[in-house]
Amino acid sequence: MWQAIKRLYHKLGSPKWFYQISELWSPWFFWVGAILMSVGLVWGLAFAPADYLQGNSFRIIYIHVPSALLSQSAYIMMAVAGLVGLVWKMKMSFIVGKAIAPIGAGMAVLALLTGAIWGKPTWGTWWVWDARLTSMLILLFLYFGVIAIYNAIENEDMANKAAAVLSIVGTINIPIIKYSVEWWNTLHQPATITLTKKPTMAPEMFIPLAMTIIAFYCWFAVWVFARTRNEILWRERRTKWVRQTLGLSE
Repeated sequence: MWQAIKRLYHKLGSPKWFYQISELWSPWFFWVGAILMSVGLVWGLAFAPADYLQGNSFRIIYIHVPSALLSQSAYIMMAVAGLVGLVWKMKMSFIVGKAIAPIGAGMAVLALLTGAIWGKPTWGTWWVWDARLTSMLILLFLYFGVIAIYNAIENEDMANKAAAVLSIVGTINIPIIKYSVEWWNTLHQPATITLTKKPTMAPEMFIPLAMTIIAFYCWFAVWVFARTRNEILWRERRTKWVRQTLGLSE
Protein backbone atom coordinates (compact mmCIF):
# COMPACT_ATOMS: atom_id res chain seq x y z
CA MET A 1 0.00 0.00 0.00
CA TRP A 2 2.83 2.39 0.87
CA GLN A 3 4.41 1.79 -2.53
CA ALA A 4 1.07 2.53 -4.21
CA ILE A 5 0.82 5.81 -2.30
CA LYS A 6 4.36 6.74 -3.34
CA ARG A 7 3.58 5.99 -6.98
CA LEU A 8 0.43 8.11 -6.79
CA TYR A 9 2.41 10.93 -5.18
CA HIS A 10 4.95 10.91 -7.99
CA LYS A 11 2.19 10.81 -10.59
CA LEU A 12 0.43 13.78 -9.00
CA GLY A 13 3.71 15.66 -9.20
CA SER A 14 3.85 15.16 -12.96
CA PRO A 15 2.26 18.05 -14.90
CA LYS A 16 1.69 15.81 -17.93
CA TRP A 17 -0.06 13.09 -15.91
CA PHE A 18 -2.19 15.62 -14.01
CA TYR A 19 -3.16 17.31 -17.26
CA GLN A 20 -4.25 14.05 -18.84
CA ILE A 21 -6.11 12.62 -15.84
CA SER A 22 -7.93 15.88 -15.09
CA GLU A 23 -8.96 16.19 -18.73
CA LEU A 24 -10.36 12.66 -18.54
CA TRP A 25 -12.34 13.22 -15.33
CA SER A 26 -13.64 16.76 -15.98
CA PRO A 27 -16.63 15.77 -18.16
CA TRP A 28 -17.80 13.26 -15.54
CA PHE A 29 -17.67 15.82 -12.75
CA PHE A 30 -19.38 18.40 -14.96
CA TRP A 31 -22.34 16.22 -15.93
CA VAL A 32 -22.85 14.77 -12.45
CA GLY A 33 -22.84 18.34 -11.13
CA ALA A 34 -25.23 19.52 -13.85
CA ILE A 35 -27.74 16.75 -13.16
CA LEU A 36 -27.61 17.19 -9.39
CA MET A 37 -27.86 20.97 -9.64
CA SER A 38 -30.82 20.83 -12.00
CA VAL A 39 -32.75 18.34 -9.88
CA GLY A 40 -31.77 19.97 -6.58
CA LEU A 41 -32.72 23.50 -7.61
CA VAL A 42 -36.01 22.53 -9.21
CA TRP A 43 -36.91 20.41 -6.19
CA GLY A 44 -35.78 23.00 -3.65
CA LEU A 45 -37.23 26.08 -5.35
CA ALA A 46 -40.46 24.66 -6.70
CA PHE A 47 -41.48 21.63 -4.67
CA ALA A 48 -39.92 21.83 -1.19
CA PRO A 49 -42.37 23.19 1.39
CA ALA A 50 -41.97 26.72 2.69
CA ASP A 51 -40.24 27.15 6.04
CA TYR A 52 -42.70 27.60 8.90
CA LEU A 53 -40.88 30.72 10.13
CA GLN A 54 -39.10 32.21 7.11
CA GLY A 55 -41.58 31.28 4.43
CA ASN A 56 -40.17 31.14 0.89
CA SER A 57 -37.17 33.35 1.70
CA PHE A 58 -35.38 30.28 3.06
CA ARG A 59 -35.04 28.89 -0.48
CA ILE A 60 -31.87 30.90 -1.06
CA ILE A 61 -30.29 28.27 1.19
CA TYR A 62 -29.84 26.08 -1.90
CA ILE A 63 -27.21 28.52 -3.18
CA HIS A 64 -26.01 30.14 0.06
CA VAL A 65 -25.10 27.02 2.02
CA PRO A 66 -23.19 25.25 -0.81
CA SER A 67 -21.21 28.39 -1.63
CA ALA A 68 -20.41 29.06 2.04
CA LEU A 69 -19.28 25.47 2.64
CA LEU A 70 -17.23 25.40 -0.54
CA SER A 71 -15.51 28.71 0.18
CA GLN A 72 -14.22 27.27 3.46
CA SER A 73 -13.33 23.86 2.03
CA ALA A 74 -11.50 25.49 -0.86
CA TYR A 75 -9.40 27.54 1.53
CA ILE A 76 -8.43 24.41 3.47
CA MET A 77 -7.52 22.66 0.19
CA MET A 78 -5.43 25.66 -0.84
CA ALA A 79 -3.62 25.60 2.50
CA VAL A 80 -2.98 21.85 2.24
CA ALA A 81 -1.61 22.36 -1.27
CA GLY A 82 0.68 25.08 0.05
CA LEU A 83 1.87 22.86 2.91
CA VAL A 84 2.65 20.00 0.52
CA GLY A 85 4.56 22.40 -1.71
CA LEU A 86 6.60 23.82 1.16
CA VAL A 87 7.39 20.51 2.86
CA TRP A 88 7.71 18.08 -0.04
CA LYS A 89 8.67 20.60 -2.76
CA MET A 90 5.92 19.46 -5.13
CA LYS A 91 5.49 22.21 -7.70
CA MET A 92 2.16 20.85 -8.87
CA SER A 93 0.67 21.56 -5.46
CA PHE A 94 1.60 25.25 -5.83
CA ILE A 95 -0.11 25.29 -9.23
CA VAL A 96 -3.26 23.75 -7.75
CA GLY A 97 -3.22 26.23 -4.86
CA LYS A 98 -2.95 29.12 -7.28
CA ALA A 99 -5.84 27.70 -9.32
CA ILE A 100 -8.06 27.39 -6.25
CA ALA A 101 -7.63 30.96 -4.95
CA PRO A 102 -9.91 32.92 -7.34
CA ILE A 103 -12.54 30.16 -7.33
CA GLY A 104 -12.64 30.17 -3.53
CA ALA A 105 -12.85 33.97 -3.54
CA GLY A 106 -15.79 33.77 -5.94
CA MET A 107 -17.55 31.32 -3.63
CA ALA A 108 -16.95 33.62 -0.65
CA VAL A 109 -18.43 36.57 -2.57
CA LEU A 110 -21.45 34.47 -3.54
CA ALA A 111 -21.93 33.33 0.06
CA LEU A 112 -21.79 36.91 1.35
CA LEU A 113 -24.17 38.23 -1.33
CA THR A 114 -26.74 35.47 -0.86
CA GLY A 115 -26.40 35.84 2.90
CA ALA A 116 -27.18 39.55 2.59
CA ILE A 117 -30.20 38.82 0.39
CA TRP A 118 -31.37 36.24 2.93
CA GLY A 119 -30.68 38.57 5.84
CA LYS A 120 -32.89 41.41 4.59
CA PRO A 121 -36.26 39.64 5.08
CA THR A 122 -34.99 37.60 8.04
CA TRP A 123 -33.16 40.24 10.09
CA GLY A 124 -34.53 43.40 8.48
CA THR A 125 -31.09 44.50 7.25
CA TRP A 126 -28.62 43.58 4.51
CA TRP A 127 -25.58 43.47 6.79
CA VAL A 128 -24.66 43.36 10.46
CA TRP A 129 -21.25 42.99 12.02
CA ASP A 130 -22.23 39.52 13.15
CA ALA A 131 -19.41 37.13 14.12
CA ARG A 132 -20.21 34.69 11.29
CA LEU A 133 -20.53 37.40 8.65
CA THR A 134 -17.40 39.22 9.79
CA SER A 135 -15.28 36.06 9.81
CA MET A 136 -16.57 35.20 6.31
CA LEU A 137 -15.56 38.68 5.16
CA ILE A 138 -12.09 38.07 6.61
CA LEU A 139 -11.96 34.82 4.62
CA LEU A 140 -12.63 36.79 1.44
CA PHE A 141 -9.81 39.21 2.31
CA LEU A 142 -7.48 36.26 2.87
CA TYR A 143 -8.31 34.99 -0.61
CA PHE A 144 -7.65 38.47 -1.99
CA GLY A 145 -4.31 38.49 -0.18
CA VAL A 146 -3.24 35.20 -1.78
CA ILE A 147 -4.30 36.42 -5.23
CA ALA A 148 -2.48 39.72 -4.68
CA ILE A 149 0.73 37.90 -3.79
CA TYR A 150 0.68 35.96 -7.05
CA ASN A 151 0.06 39.17 -9.00
CA ALA A 152 2.58 41.33 -7.12
CA ILE A 153 5.61 39.03 -6.85
CA GLU A 154 7.26 38.29 -10.17
CA ASN A 155 9.59 35.61 -8.85
CA GLU A 156 7.54 32.44 -9.16
CA ASP A 157 9.24 30.56 -6.34
CA MET A 158 8.91 33.45 -3.89
CA ALA A 159 5.26 34.00 -4.85
CA ASN A 160 4.47 30.31 -4.32
CA LYS A 161 6.08 30.26 -0.88
CA ALA A 162 4.56 33.55 0.29
CA ALA A 163 1.08 32.55 -0.87
CA ALA A 164 1.46 29.14 0.79
CA VAL A 165 2.45 30.71 4.12
CA LEU A 166 -0.52 33.11 4.05
CA SER A 167 -2.84 30.23 3.14
CA ILE A 168 -1.61 28.13 6.05
CA VAL A 169 -1.72 30.97 8.59
CA GLY A 170 -5.20 31.95 7.40
CA THR A 171 -6.67 28.55 8.29
CA ILE A 172 -7.01 29.82 11.86
CA ASN A 173 -10.07 31.68 10.57
CA ILE A 174 -11.87 28.50 9.47
CA PRO A 175 -12.76 27.20 12.97
CA ILE A 176 -13.73 30.76 13.90
CA ILE A 177 -16.25 30.76 11.05
CA LYS A 178 -17.57 27.34 12.03
CA TYR A 179 -17.92 27.93 15.78
CA SER A 180 -18.69 31.65 15.77
CA VAL A 181 -22.41 30.99 16.29
CA GLU A 182 -21.53 28.96 19.40
CA TRP A 183 -18.80 31.16 20.87
CA TRP A 184 -20.68 34.48 20.56
CA ASN A 185 -24.25 35.73 20.57
CA THR A 186 -24.99 36.16 16.89
CA LEU A 187 -27.97 36.70 14.64
CA HIS A 188 -26.83 33.93 12.34
CA GLN A 189 -28.60 30.63 12.88
CA PRO A 190 -26.63 27.54 13.99
CA ALA A 191 -25.33 25.10 11.39
CA THR A 192 -28.08 23.19 9.62
CA ILE A 193 -25.74 20.35 8.60
CA THR A 194 -23.08 18.75 10.79
CA LEU A 195 -21.13 15.52 10.52
CA THR A 196 -22.04 14.36 14.01
CA LYS A 197 -25.76 15.13 14.20
CA LYS A 198 -28.86 14.32 12.20
CA PRO A 199 -29.92 17.23 9.94
CA THR A 200 -32.52 19.48 11.55
CA MET A 201 -34.28 19.98 8.20
CA ALA A 202 -37.13 17.87 6.90
CA PRO A 203 -36.00 15.31 4.28
CA GLU A 204 -37.93 17.05 1.50
CA MET A 205 -35.82 20.17 2.21
CA PHE A 206 -32.54 18.47 3.05
CA ILE A 207 -32.26 16.11 0.06
CA PRO A 208 -32.28 18.88 -2.59
CA LEU A 209 -29.83 20.85 -0.45
CA ALA A 210 -27.48 17.85 -0.35
CA MET A 211 -27.77 17.61 -4.13
CA THR A 212 -26.79 21.23 -4.68
CA ILE A 213 -23.89 20.92 -2.25
CA ILE A 214 -22.50 17.90 -4.11
CA ALA A 215 -23.09 19.69 -7.42
CA PHE A 216 -21.07 22.70 -6.24
CA TYR A 217 -18.18 20.45 -5.28
CA CYS A 218 -18.32 18.64 -8.62
CA TRP A 219 -18.20 21.92 -10.52
CA PHE A 220 -15.46 23.15 -8.23
CA ALA A 221 -13.37 20.17 -9.35
CA VAL A 222 -14.05 21.05 -12.99
CA TRP A 223 -13.01 24.69 -12.45
CA VAL A 224 -9.85 23.74 -10.57
CA PHE A 225 -8.92 21.18 -13.22
CA ALA A 226 -9.45 23.72 -16.01
CA ARG A 227 -7.43 26.47 -14.34
CA THR A 228 -4.69 24.04 -13.40
CA ARG A 229 -4.45 22.71 -16.95
CA ASN A 230 -4.17 26.26 -18.29
CA GLU A 231 -1.39 27.01 -15.81
CA ILE A 232 0.39 23.79 -16.76
CA LEU A 233 0.21 24.65 -20.47
CA TRP A 234 1.75 28.06 -19.77
CA ARG A 235 4.53 26.80 -17.53
CA GLU A 236 5.32 23.79 -19.74
CA ARG A 237 4.77 25.59 -23.04
CA ARG A 238 8.27 24.87 -24.28
CA THR A 239 8.09 21.12 -23.66
CA LYS A 240 7.53 18.64 -26.44
CA TRP A 241 4.39 17.07 -24.95
CA VAL A 242 2.62 20.44 -24.65
CA ARG A 243 3.42 21.35 -28.24
CA GLN A 244 2.13 17.97 -29.35
CA THR A 245 -1.01 18.35 -27.24
CA LEU A 246 -1.74 21.74 -28.79
CA GLY A 247 -0.87 20.52 -32.29
CA LEU A 248 1.99 22.98 -32.68
CA SER A 249 4.92 22.39 -34.98
CA GLU A 250 8.28 21.54 -33.48
